[in-house]
Amino acid sequence: MGNTGFRDVALIYNPLSGRLRWRRQRDLAQAIAFLEAAGMRIISLPTIAPGSATQLAREQVRLGRNLIIVCGGDGTINEVVGGMVGSHVPLAILPAGTGNVLARELGLPRSIRRAAEYIPHGELRRIALGRAGQHHFICLAGVGIDGCIVYNLDLRAKASLGQLSYWLESFRQLFAYDFPWFDVEVEAQRWRAVFAIVSRTRHYGGPIQITRRADFFSGEFEVAVFTHRQRFRFLLYLLANWLRQLERFPEVQFIKARRVRCVPIAPEQRIHVEVDGEQAGTLPCEFEIVPDALSLLVPSAKR
Repeated sequence: MGNTGFRDVALIYNPLSGRLRWRRQRDLAQAIAFLEAAGMRIISLPTIAPGSATQLAREQVRLGRNLIIVCGGDGTINEVVGGMVGSHVPLAILPAGTGNVLARELGLPRSIRRAAEYIPHGELRRIALGRAGQHHFICLAGVGIDGCIVYNLDLRAKASLGQLSYWLESFRQLFAYDFPWFDVEVEAQRWRAVFAIVSRTRHYGGPIQITRRADFFSGEFEVAVFTHRQRFRFLLYLLANWLRQLERFPEVQFIKARRVRCVPIAPEQRIHVEVDGEQAGTLPCEFEIVPDALSLLVPSAKR
């Protein structure tokens, strides 16, 4: 069923996010014009600082909007989700970031204007979220080198170079990171690891897929656990993943779970956690599924 009844709509956008900054919001203006022509009355709300999207979303939920649209990257989406957890106000996505993990998972076009076309006829799905400590996430969490990359990422480089900034920081950390051990605990099982991904999505970043058996609409994670410490082996993993052969490595484990706990071996070690490309503290950390947490507008299967 379409949702052309959406009339009172808030659009939260990050004016510094990925392509939005460089295209001078032209595509966003065209998307807004398209949605207004479909009968929506839209109030546009730019973010002004890190964390402001959460407060904007929380206020729009309180005001009883029919729909909240977020235009930005996965980090901006994560902030908006943080202000909507548990509400029944629907959320729609317009991709404008560097990785666009959620947009890729939903099969949305990279064009903001084209992506807007699904909104008037989208389907509402009630979905679960992940939670890492006090931080909710819609896509994935990373522990170890992944968290360290996000923690050390130069935000100015990210603004100017986009996804290339992640690759540059990734290769820098490949030589600088010391790969400390931590334990990954799932029910009665335990693995000693140097890197872990706790994911609800098949996509990891850009076109890369690691947890290929993840089901975004299910109530569980797919967890990838890397138990080999040799740094240059990660280059081999990258190649193997590109060839869809990563599962052949016995030191890379894939587990389905609803709850995961990661604990550092050495308490003094600062092992970073990231969620949806945003910093989320350090270990120890417990990751769990939060069921029935968000109403998400997704492309209709009938179109």
